[in-house]
Amino acid sequence: MPPQFVGGIDLRVTKRLLWVGGAAYPLQNIARVYTFTLHPKRKEAVLRFLKNLGITLAVAIALTILGGMAAFASREAGGGIVTFVWLGTLAALIYSLVEMISVLAAPSHYVLAVETSGPSTAVVTSRDPQHLNHLVGRIAYAIEHPDTEFQVRVDTITISPRNYYFGDNVNMYGGTGNVGVAN
Repeated sequence: MPPQFVGGIDLRVTKRLLWVGGAAYPLQNIARVYTFTLHPKRKEAVLRFLKNLGITLAVAIALTILGGMAAFASREAGGGIVTFVWLGTLAALIYSLVEMISVLAAPSHYVLAVETSGPSTAVVTSRDPQHLNHLVGRIAYAIEHPDTEFQVRVDTITISPRNYYFGDNVNMYGGTGNVGVAN
């Protein structure tokens, strides 16, 4: 599914917590605050569709051959099996096509991400990229100055990590000479 705007939520900083809607993140556990453009995985969606197409057609052809063999025993049974197989194949291909088109048609979003020292991450968006860039500075200031408090209204979206690139991917092999990020 393409991302959907859930609507406005409050992003606020109290003396020791960053609140994103109903989720609280201790300021001392925030590892990184940054903005980036969240892009759909269009290439992967096309490759996933082609893979599904190949597998679905291969299974359909194999089952059609088996249905043809069953037709030697009973003409009605063999014809029913083949019809059922190709109707199922058509349904699977339509589903895969709709899934691919939803990713291809999905827009990119400029987002603000807050990563903690653990596995959790918060993502918010705004129709104004400068607003998010300004919030990065305000949150960083709040981390350095625990008495800071503020509250702003931002948008949030629901996304499937399967369909979007989320930040940098770093694959590291070995322990020496690893510098930089390759795109």
